[in-house]
Amino acid sequence: MKTRAWIIFGLLALIIALPLALRRETSTTSSRKADDTIVIITPHNESIRKEFAEAFATWWKEKTGRSLYIDWRNPGGTSEIRMVIEAGFKAAEETKRDGIGVDVFFGGGEPDFSGQAKKGRFQKLHVFETMPELFAKDGAVPETFTGERYWPADHVWVGVCMSQFGICYNPDVLERLEIPAPDSWNDLGDPRYAGHIALSDPTKSGSVARTFELLVQGGMQREMAKPGAVQEEAMAKGWAEGLQLIQRMAANSRYFTDSASKVPQEVGHGNAAAGMCIDFYGRSFANDLKSSTGKPRVVWIAPQGGTTLSGDPVAVLKGAEHPEVAQAFVEFCLTPRAQVLWFGRPGTPDGPKERALHRTPIRRDIYTPENLAHSTMPGANPYQDPGNFTYQRELTGSAFNTLRQLVKIMCIDSHEEMRSAWLAMRDAGMPADA
Repeated sequence: MKTRAWIIFGLLALIIALPLALRRETSTTSSRKADDTIVIITPHNESIRKEFAEAFATWWKEKTGRSLYIDWRNPGGTSEIRMVIEAGFKAAEETKRDGIGVDVFFGGGEPDFSGQAKKGRFQKLHVFETMPELFAKDGAVPETFTGERYWPADHVWVGVCMSQFGICYNPDVLERLEIPAPDSWNDLGDPRYAGHIALSDPTKSGSVARTFELLVQGGMQREMAKPGAVQEEAMAKGWAEGLQLIQRMAANSRYFTDSASKVPQEVGHGNAAAGMCIDFYGRSFANDLKSSTGKPRVVWIAPQGGTTLSGDPVAVLKGAEHPEVAQAFVEFCLTPRAQVLWFGRPGTPDGPKERALHRTPIRRDIYTPENLAHSTMPGANPYQDPGNFTYQRELTGSAFNTLRQLVKIMCIDSHEEMRSAWLAMRDAGMPADA
C-alpha cells in the first residue's frame, strides 16, 4: 500500500511540477514586483498580446534596466472598446479626473481611432519627434496608401501594421457544391451559395463595417469610371448596386456571427463554403486547419480591385497614468524588431516565440529579401501589389456609421425573411421581375 501511495503521490507531484518546468521564460513581471506598469486596451487576440508583452518588456528592460508589468484589457472587439472608452471618459468628466485608468489603445480600425481623436481623447505621440525619418516624404510609413490614412496631421495616432479584408473559402465544400473558387466580391452574391456564406455583424467590428463600405464604394467607382458617366447619377446608381450586392450576400449567408474570427472557423470546419474574412484570420486558419493529406481547409484571397490595406493604429489616451511607458510602447511598435514580429515565423530572428501572428507590417523598409525569407508571407510586398483598390474617403466616409446600422436593419434584423425570399427566387429561376 505504501508503494502504491508513493507512486500516486509522485504522479501528482509530476503533474503539478510539469507546467512549471515547461513554463517559458518571460521578461514580464507580476504587478507587485514590477518597477513599471502599463495598461493597454486592445481587440487583439491572445497570441498578439502574449508575443508583444514579452517583446516589449524585454526591450524596455534593455533600454531602462527596469522590469515591467503589462495589464491587458480585452473587453471584445472595437465596438465594445468604444463603449468602454465612452463610459470611462463620461465618468472621468463627472468625477473631474483626467483619464480613465488606461494608457494605450492598441489595435482596431482607423475610423474608431479617428472618432476618438475628434473627441480629444488622445495625446500627441512623441514618436513623430523621436523617429521623424519614418514619416518623411519617402519615409517607411506613408501618410496614406490605397486611399487609407496611416497617421493624421495632428500626430495623435499611428498605424503599426496593416489589415486587408478578403474572401476565405473551403476547397472541399466548393468541390462538393460544384462551385468554382471565388475571386471577386460579386461571386459571394451568386445564388448557388445560398445557405453557404459566413458573414459577421458590422455593428460589432469596425473592420467588417469598413468592408461593407468598400463594397458600396466599389459600385460607385465602377459606375463613375464608365465613359460619359454623369457623376451624380453614377454615384447614385453605384450606391444602389453596392447595397444590392450586400443584400445578395446576406441572403446567401447562414447567419451573421458576433465575431469576425468565427467566419474562417465556420469555413474551415465545413459549415460554410466561403465568407468575408480579414487577412490575418484567414492566414491563421489556413495554417492551422489542414486535412489528413495536408490540403488546406481554408484558402484566403484578396479580391482584385476590391479591397484596401487599412492601418491598424495605436494611440496614447488622454490622462494616461503611465505616459512615459505608453509613449515608449508606441515607439517600440514601429521598431524593426516589433515590425518583424508581426509576420515572422516562430523561432526566426525577432520572430514570435510560439505562434505566427500572420499580420502585415506597416513599415515598407521591412520587406527585404532577408525578412521575407523568414516570414509567413514570403515574396509578398503589399506596397508593390498593382491590384489594390484605392479608397476615396469623400465618397462614403461620412456614411460609415450609417452603413453599418443600415446593414443591421436591412440584412440582420430581417435575415430569415430575406433568406426565404431569396430561396424562393432561386427556385423560380430568378425571374427578372422579382
